[in-house]
Amino acid sequence: MAAEERMSLLRLDSITRRFGGLVALENVSLEIPGQGLSAVIGPNGAGKTTLFNMISGFMPPSDGRVHFDGAEITGQPPETIARRGLIRTFQLVQLFEDLTVLENVKVGCHLHTRGGLWAALVPSRAARAEEAAVEAEAWRLLAETGLTAHAHSFAAVLPYGQKRLLEITRALAARPKLLLLDEPAAGLNRSETDALAALLRRIVKTGTAILLIEHDMNLVMNIADEIAVLDFGRLIAKGKPDEIRRNPDVIAAYLGTEEAAHV
Repeated sequence: MAAEERMSLLRLDSITRRFGGLVALENVSLEIPGQGLSAVIGPNGAGKTTLFNMISGFMPPSDGRVHFDGAEITGQPPETIARRGLIRTFQLVQLFEDLTVLENVKVGCHLHTRGGLWAALVPSRAARAEEAAVEAEAWRLLAETGLTAHAHSFAAVLPYGQKRLLEITRALAARPKLLLLDEPAAGLNRSETDALAALLRRIVKTGTAILLIEHDMNLVMNIADEIAVLDFGRLIAKGKPDEIRRNPDVIAAYLGTEEAAHV
């Protein structure tokens, strides 16, 4: 294993978030490696999405520090963090519904292009070459996620499961080093969830690390390399799926005895 793979890609140092007198997250320290799939689980209200918001720059921590890829990113704006290679999706699907599937993916590709407004108005040879590369990359990603047949459909008309896939495809277009997925299986049927699991495994094999929030315990236990568990804003456990499944604190707080026996 390479040295850079053993190092933490994301490190949270004593992250806390207060909303007035309410403590949503308290003193959470966590390290996410630069490879594989990690998951964050916990009951509703445990602080999972608040954690993602602070990691991705949509909300500053009240205390603590966030480090990504060897640099501190605490308090940096989301677009700066995204350009560093930390890309997220949201619990509610957020697409440009009046654009086509292909155009949505190209938006993600443009995060790393050099051309600006002037290049779009008066395209140079270099700008045209860059746009052709964006087009080719968008088609490649659509093929990878099984959306090629819908490339020219407007995002608004896609079935819900395909909208989820499109959001992940657009996130991949931004070339993430770490991909944060907020409940990607929410609303999916079993076959769609199985297809999602296969896609996530393929993404990890390409070298992109994934940090996942998810309530589908069968999905999490089958694909996660490590799992962190939040309860009332505190980190109560971290370990491999088998360790988490047997952890008495996790069973009491979240899984329950009967559910733990079936995951």
